[in-house]
Parts: sequence; structure tokens; C-alpha cells
Amino acid sequence: MAKVYPNVAVPSLALPAAAAAVAGDEEPVTLTVWRKSLLFNCRGFTVFDASGNLVYRVDSYASDSRAEVVLMDAAGRPVLTVRRKKRAIGLVGGDQWLVFPGEDTRAPPLYAVKRRGAVVGGGGGGNKSMAHVAACGGAVGGGRYEVEGSYARRCCVVYDERRRAVAEVRPKEAMVGTDVFRLVVRPAAAGMDVSLAMAVVLALDEMFGKPSLLRNWSS
Repeated sequence: MAKVYPNVAVPSLALPAAAAAVAGDEEPVTLTVWRKSLLFNCRGFTVFDASGNLVYRVDSYASDSRAEVVLMDAAGRPVLTVRRKKRAIGLVGGDQWLVFPGEDTRAPPLYAVKRRGAVVGGGGGGNKSMAHVAACGGAVGGGRYEVEGSYARRCCVVYDERRRAVAEVRPKEAMVGTDVFRLVVRPAAAGMDVSLAMAVVLALDEMFGKPSLLRNWSS
């Protein structure tokens, strides 16, 4: 089996390496996403760059009662928080997942990720939209995005308003199952940086993952 985590021990980073690459590199940023925490008795994600260095992590304890997950950099500093907001009784529309800066959920959210109403089978298929991403008041210069494909099969694409593919989830070669996959982000599109793309993956995992990190926590 292919090696999942080549270089786990890395120095402290001032900024996730992949996010820094977005700002100054026109080449696509390719990450390997492992749906597993490196900590004992935790669920979560571990994310590596193309060189095998740890870039992001999500460590969620089963005893934690919060309906949220925190995306951290390699040094454990919070980058973004994804929090589920349930639909109020009597209102039209489904649940949404709000993306906050750092771990301050009292601040205005940056983005909202909302599941499309008619999606079945783990995230749809073909060109059917399964989720919508929209900038909120806390985002500067953010736009709108559509997610199409199937997250359950780890085969989906994020499109911007001009129908440009700005991020893509792909199966990883030589891996059996769906717990290890690729996340490819194209930095040419304004507003979709690597951290936001990873936050969208966390929201999709809550919507379509089996089991979700937040499945038993949301209130």
C-alpha cells in the first residue's frame, strides 16, 4: 500500500504551506487528505502537501459536545472553524455549515455551505449540484461556488460563478477505499484559497460522510 504520511514531523509554520503557495504560485496545489487523526482516541483529518509535509489537521474527541470542527495548521493553530447551523422549525431550507475565522464562532462567518435539497446517494452524480457555497458578511471579496459530483465516491468539483473549476476532490491512486483522497486547488480563481477548499471538504464530509465527525454532536 502507498505511504500515507511521509513526513509527519515538521517545524512550526507561520502559515499553512499550501495556503502560502496559493498567494504566489499559479500552479495547482495538490494535497493528500487522510480521513483519520494522528492522535489516539480522536477522529478527524490529516492533510499533507505534495512533499509529504503535514499542512492541516483536524482532531475531534468523541467526548466533545460541540457541533463544530476546527481546521488547524501543522503547529495546531486554528485556521478556520466549521460549525453546523440547524434550520429553525417552520423555516424553508435545510441546515447549513458556517465557516468562521480561526476558532471565534462569535465573529461574523466568512462563508456558508448549504446542501442542495434533492441530493441523494452520497452527493449526487454527473453534473448535479450537491452543495452551494456563498460568502457571508465576514468575507472580503468572496464569491459564490457550486459543488458538483459525488463526495461519497471522492469525485467532485467546485466551480466559481464563471464555471471555472477552482477545486477538485479526486480518489488517490493506489489506495483502496475512500479514507485517503486528493484535494486539488487552482489558485488562479480569486477567493478560493486552500484553507477555504479544505473547509468545504469538512462541510461535505458532514453532509455525506459515513459516519460524519459531527453526526452525534449537532444540536
